[in-house]
Amino acid sequence: MKRIGIILGLLVFIVALPIVLRRDTQPVSPERADDRISILTPHNETIRREFGQAFTTWWKARTGRTIYVDWRNPGGTSEIALVLDAGYKAAKETGREGIGVDVFFGGGQPDFARQAKEGRLVPLDVFKRHPEWFGEGKAVPPTWTGESYFPPDLVWVGACLSQFGIAWNPDVIARLKVSAPTRWDDLGDPRLAGAVALADPSKSGSVARSFELLVQEQMQRAIKDASLPKDRAAAIGWDNGLKLILRMSANARYFTDSASKIPRDVGQGDAALGTCIDFYGWSYHDEMLRPDGTSRVEWRAPEGGATYSADPVGVLKGAPHPEIAQAFVEFCLSVEGQRLWFGKPGTPGGPVERALNRIPIRGDVYTPEFLGKATVRLNPYRDTGAFTYDRELTGKAFNTLRQFVRIACIDSHDEMQRAWKDMAAAGFPEEAMKVFLDVSAFPYAEFGKGHPVLDGGDPLAAADFAANLGARFRANYKQAGAIARQATRITAR
Repeated sequence: MKRIGIILGLLVFIVALPIVLRRDTQPVSPERADDRISILTPHNETIRREFGQAFTTWWKARTGRTIYVDWRNPGGTSEIALVLDAGYKAAKETGREGIGVDVFFGGGQPDFARQAKEGRLVPLDVFKRHPEWFGEGKAVPPTWTGESYFPPDLVWVGACLSQFGIAWNPDVIARLKVSAPTRWDDLGDPRLAGAVALADPSKSGSVARSFELLVQEQMQRAIKDASLPKDRAAAIGWDNGLKLILRMSANARYFTDSASKIPRDVGQGDAALGTCIDFYGWSYHDEMLRPDGTSRVEWRAPEGGATYSADPVGVLKGAPHPEIAQAFVEFCLSVEGQRLWFGKPGTPGGPVERALNRIPIRGDVYTPEFLGKATVRLNPYRDTGAFTYDRELTGKAFNTLRQFVRIACIDSHDEMQRAWKDMAAAGFPEEAMKVFLDVSAFPYAEFGKGHPVLDGGDPLAAADFAANLGARFRANYKQAGAIARQATRITAR
């Protein structure tokens, strides 16, 4: 009986142990926490969980107090912008300063620049507390590859870096007899009709930036190669970029607002290739590894077509817990916070459960010691093949270009695909292609610095203007399809 009692006791202990340990590692409940912080973010659940756990540990070690991290995740940065717009409008009407949220964490530099312009971000204390971290030749430079990593007024700072690139399924592209993609141009190959997965730039600032970089890469190429005045060459490159977007979109199966859908579909063979951000490409590469070491998902940044852009963090104006909010920013920029981005799960300083596969912004963490325990082996500050962004060329057209994709490609996708199918059946007649790729309605001289109506403050005028543009593109697609069908009939005779 004694032996049975011991055995039963051990069984009870084994069953209870995971429960006890889970209680110890779970974030403290809001009712029992000494402190609280609310964070508005587009980051996925893995990043939220790992940063939430790491910050609670960091905060307890520094202050001896427990803290509850209240994550607010309404969607992508477009949804977050709507939340901030509505919240601060209501706050202004009621005489309040803030919206009950402390921190804005994650997204693209354009998203933070817009919030800063609206006066919704406050100066960050981390620049005063740790001036040795920031500046030319220091851990966080002000710019790299033409991208800003913190602004002159110091109201936001990059927490990590990212590149937008191309994910592909080696088996599927082999069946289609297409080479592995190396440049943005490869997404416009007509052999990929119906096999390309694209993201909706109207739903994500980082996606919108990828379309801008695609256009600017064409512009810089034209400026470099052409023996023409810079403005003329830039206009030619702008047209080439828009035409590439049309060809890519004609190949597209869909435009999604789900960041993880594209690499997942690529891995499952539902798409041959598609655009996605680096950490989703790397994560799905690892998730879909086969026993022989190959993967159903490969990812790369396009040659000469991707920068290292910052994913910033900032403290919102009127934050209910400003000191804690400033401390969270400091944690994100500390070595502890930076190692979390690229550490292997279970290693000292790394994430607990899953790899984040992100690129730290601090150059001083790319040491042999840390890289030996990292999932990301590249050093962005030693990448000589990176693209250098020129804000003067397309910076003011950021929103204009995302509108172009919506008007000419997303809203008109059915007409576009029907025409593309007819043109493929006819062997892509030159005259049909000329009409299909007519972007004269969107010239650089008028749209390259932003458009006063399309980007203006009158939504009704913008909608009417967009509708007229959309009608022109749909008419082009219908005409191109008719030319192709006529060519097919002539050939059949």
